[in-house]
Amino acid sequence: MRRSILSALLAACALTGIASAAPVAPGYYIQDNDYLGPGGSDIQSVIPLLNRENVNLLALTVTIGDDWENAESAHLRRFLEIAKQTQVPVADGATMPLVNTVAATKLREKQYGTIPWKGAWGGLGSIDHTPETQPALGKMAEGTPHMAVDPLPAAMVLIKAVHDHPHQVTIIAAGPLTNLALAIRLDPTFAATAKQLVFMGGLLDSSMMSITGNADFASDFNMIGDPEAAHITLTAPWAAITCVGNVSNDVMMTHELMNRIAEKKTPVTEYLQKFYGPLPLWDELTSAIAVEPDLVTKSVDAYMDINTAPGMDYGHAHVWPDATAPKGMGLRKVKIVQSVDTKRFINEFVAQAQNAMGTH
Repeated sequence: MRRSILSALLAACALTGIASAAPVAPGYYIQDNDYLGPGGSDIQSVIPLLNRENVNLLALTVTIGDDWENAESAHLRRFLEIAKQTQVPVADGATMPLVNTVAATKLREKQYGTIPWKGAWGGLGSIDHTPETQPALGKMAEGTPHMAVDPLPAAMVLIKAVHDHPHQVTIIAAGPLTNLALAIRLDPTFAATAKQLVFMGGLLDSSMMSITGNADFASDFNMIGDPEAAHITLTAPWAAITCVGNVSNDVMMTHELMNRIAEKKTPVTEYLQKFYGPLPLWDELTSAIAVEPDLVTKSVDAYMDINTAPGMDYGHAHVWPDATAPKGMGLRKVKIVQSVDTKRFINEFVAQAQNAMGTH
């Protein structure tokens, strides 16, 4: 029955008239993210994927996280318009986590302490006045987009892409993993049919990090925003998984770096400078590693899972070596990035930002 349902869904995809991208590049990619905007790490994460001969960017899929999904989609599409990159499809996805709710998060904060960053559900402030479901889209500082969204939901775009290009599509996940979990539940072959997963999250030793550093940067929001989706995704049968966790806090968007980017005046660099914020380059580094894995200078392999049990540890990442890993629970080996060639990454990101303009 599941197979027949999937076949029907894929047939429906074909009826939309959306053809797969032509095989003009050796690598196929989809980025799934919570595109808070304007500017910032979420939007800037697209830059390492643009105008590159070795990257065929099949789609950008949107999930709730740092902002409500409808706002993220609009900010992303407006950026693509400014960058003249509207050939890249944008697919709307999950508007809520699989299980987690605003009410449950309010209760969790009362019981176990404040969550520094709550994304759509209050940001760095209070969750008290957050609506239970996605509100209407408000005014956008950068202007309202005219670019339409893909007619298919994000989960189906992900499924269709890996079946169009079996074992060739890298999934870059830089937000909560809700869309990926939905794709896995719709199609049990989805993960195994992809090439690999590269995701931002899975912070380790975050309790001490919150004391010695920035508590917001140590909160592992992508995992705690939808722990059930993270567990489903990380225990799926991917051929390879790369975790860009703690290392992503080590490279900052500074005023000096923004000035370097702005030395070349384009609509993209002017947009970036106008909306720039001094935050780590979390998602940008994740995209760069997905495209150029040799940026990684040190890594370690370990089993990883995300805790879904209610309590203060809800959404926290755990890792094990071979000798002590839980058995019979579907855990997968994950390549945990520990260090990268920072100078090369920064220099390349500057050049990519300066040359991100398309022709569409």
